Amino acid sequence: MALQSDTDATASATVIKKYANRRLYNTGTSTYVTLDDLADMVKAGEDFAVQDAKSGEDLTRSVLTQIIFEQESRGTNLLPITVLRQLIRFYDDSMHAVVPSYLEHSINQFVAEQEKIRETMTQSLGGTPLGAAAAMGDAMQEQTRRNMEMFQKAMSNAMTMFVPFTGATDEGGQAPTRGAKDASIDELREQLAAMQSKLDSITPDKG
Repeated sequence: MALQSDTDATASATVIKKYANRRLYNTGTSTYVTLDDLADMVKAGEDFAVQDAKSGEDLTRSVLTQIIFEQESRGTNLLPITVLRQLIRFYDDSMHAVVPSYLEHSINQFVAEQEKIRETMTQSLGGTPLGAAAAMGDAMQEQTRRNMEMFQKAMSNAMTMFVPFTGATDEGGQAPTRGAKDASIDELREQLAAMQSKLDSITPDKG
């Protein structure tokens, strides 16, 4: 099942109020909850939005990040150090605007393909440890490649919508002069290519 967008999720979410003493209050059940409770809600597929009890400020992102920090600190590591370092670099990179869309697209594709990945894992465990590791590495690299191809296609379609008359000519039969919008699209294409290169650099080679 595909993930909901931030807007859709917030619209149908249970409101969790966060107070100055850091206590969290579930307005749906009228009970105080912990970060572990919120983690269980996420795993159960229940959407929630965290708001500052006084100002109403949306704190959902920071609370979800805190939940991930808590999970990682307990030894269940899903985020490799190389990925964490690369994400930090992207914050000051010109590509930072593209990264959220790519990550959201990739995780949606991973969720959609998770049954196939589970099957690959099950089959791999029946062989040798080295064979299992190689099979999983190949499967994940293939998934990453497909994610990038689909993301690039989606971005290309989006850019086409911005320039629906590419190739058109003016009344004199001349191609229209390239403007700022064309330059921005070219820049976006270059950023996507740079992102592909950076992602390739942190993906282990086969063999």
